[in-house]
Amino acid sequence: MKSWIEGAVRGEPDAYEHLVKQFRGMAHTVAFHILKDEFWAEDVVQEAFTEAFSNLTRLDKPEAFPGWFKVIVERQCYRWLRRKRHATIPVEELSHIHKEDQTNDPEQLMLLKEQNRMLYDLIGSLPSSMQLVVDMFYFKGYSLNEISDFLNVSISALKKRLFDARKKLRRHIPVADITSVFTNLYEGGEGMLHITNGDHAADRIRQSGIQGDVLVWRELYPFGPVSRDMAEQKERSRRAAYLERELGIPQSVYLQIAELERKLQSLHNEKEIVLWFEYDLYDQTMLSYLLHFFQGQSLGDITLHLLCIDSHPEIEHFRGLGQLTPKQIGRLSGTWHVIGAEEMEAGRLFWEAYTSPNIQDHIEFLTKDTSAYPFAHTAFQAHLSRLPSIKNGLGIIEQTTLEAIREGIGHPYPLFKHVGDQLHWLGMGDLEYWAHLRRMSSEPYALLSLTDPTSFPDFQQHNDEFRGAVLSLTPLGMQVLDEEVDWASLRREEAWFGGLRNEEGKQPRWRWDVNSKSVIVLE
Repeated sequence: MKSWIEGAVRGEPDAYEHLVKQFRGMAHTVAFHILKDEFWAEDVVQEAFTEAFSNLTRLDKPEAFPGWFKVIVERQCYRWLRRKRHATIPVEELSHIHKEDQTNDPEQLMLLKEQNRMLYDLIGSLPSSMQLVVDMFYFKGYSLNEISDFLNVSISALKKRLFDARKKLRRHIPVADITSVFTNLYEGGEGMLHITNGDHAADRIRQSGIQGDVLVWRELYPFGPVSRDMAEQKERSRRAAYLERELGIPQSVYLQIAELERKLQSLHNEKEIVLWFEYDLYDQTMLSYLLHFFQGQSLGDITLHLLCIDSHPEIEHFRGLGQLTPKQIGRLSGTWHVIGAEEMEAGRLFWEAYTSPNIQDHIEFLTKDTSAYPFAHTAFQAHLSRLPSIKNGLGIIEQTTLEAIREGIGHPYPLFKHVGDQLHWLGMGDLEYWAHLRRMSSEPYALLSLTDPTSFPDFQQHNDEFRGAVLSLTPLGMQVLDEEVDWASLRREEAWFGGLRNEEGKQPRWRWDVNSKSVIVLE
């Protein structure tokens, strides 16, 4: 948020637009609860933004913006009330106007009006602090984190308010389908499917007490050939053969991904799908694929939710959901948000750019506005940093590995931990890293030498002897690290970077400039 506030202080239009987009809905909710009028609330919010933007230089701490802006909204509301005295149109009447356009059945319309009236009356009977949270959380789709920042109320206190509100409402709502709103929504009830990135995270979700089925999406999109349509038979067979050759994953095991896709194409009982993902390239490619996939499906009444994080207050060096205890996972229940059209579209654009065989599509994606998809820009930049460097032909993984070995980290597992921590935004697993080490130590033009033993474990092996292996730089490795030799020009091997393929025997034409963090296309 700090960068957006600073940008707004400098008068940057994109920064203004981002802040308006992020806080308009919550500001409107606060204004409506005071004014009880949709149109007044809109006007007040506009005035509040004008006041806030003209006084941004007085805000000492950018992270205080949500609470500071809420005070401005409330002050504008009370100014407005002193100026206005005519009657208002209740919000339920406004909603009926819209509903009437959708049905010609008088009996159904009367039932709908009665349910709406009952729901609004009951919510209106709650304490005002509960009303705000219920409205923002259940009807506006904001996450608990967002509401916490805006109202300056702790997440645990918000959860207590929602729990108490549900308890009060259930005692008084006799209509079954209204009750189901509060029974299932955000509570992990029946008809909920959770999709996440690995077995550790899936186990934590199951152990947390959050109800619903859990599906592990077993793919490794940052490695090997990918295409826009991963279900296309020719592309899938090519990928299966590549992963078997490079990682030792049997083709029969990889091709089970088709069964997962068939399951998602035939959803019948699910009412909600929650996507649990992280900030790194591994997860962002997986998430973008799923958003691309769901955009092409007929979801009917299914609601898609997203929980995507890059930190946790109780984890100093957060790397993934698998680090969290079941109790910590349980506290995340309900902090997800409804995936909107902009986010779905941003995910699709990420996937299409990532899988494109045209380097210009990759370059152009870095120039796009990805604010609707918060970790997209960093993840995509991490993807391109794997390209051969303009300086010595090493990608970021090779460069970091050689530097670590020169510093004295010569055993595989400590090396993997060191490189993984340095490049945590890649989300690289050990199997993928062993493939990189194998490539770097293979002749001709080996950068590394491996002793005791001389072979790498693969998908089907757990070689304890490999822990004692020693990696060292070859003379060529030292020359390349000192930028005296360009490794990519020598190696000229087949390599995949998303949809980009360098053919065997050819020198890569696209290079990564570490200083400018941009792609250079060679003539």
